[in-house]
Amino acid sequence: MALIITDECINCDVCEPECPNGAISQGEEIYVIDPGKCTECVGHFDEPQCQQVCPVDCIPLDPDRKETHDQLMAKYHILTAVKA
Repeated sequence: MALIITDECINCDVCEPECPNGAISQGEEIYVIDPGKCTECVGHFDEPQCQQVCPVDCIPLDPDRKETHDQLMAKYHILTAVKA
């Protein structure tokens, strides 16, 4: 699954620089996550780094974008141009 930032976001700016895929950016009102770039940090870290630093716990899994670990790893390989 990709992650999603909910409207509880306080725009504290700590999540964006933690994303190794550059999937987080400032939206119109709150930060947003590009699901095409979000791998839940699979391939980079054991846990999603944005969730680790978020002070208000507003970055859950997106129930509309279910992906297996293998799918997330494949996306990581595509994003980093590493052959599987």
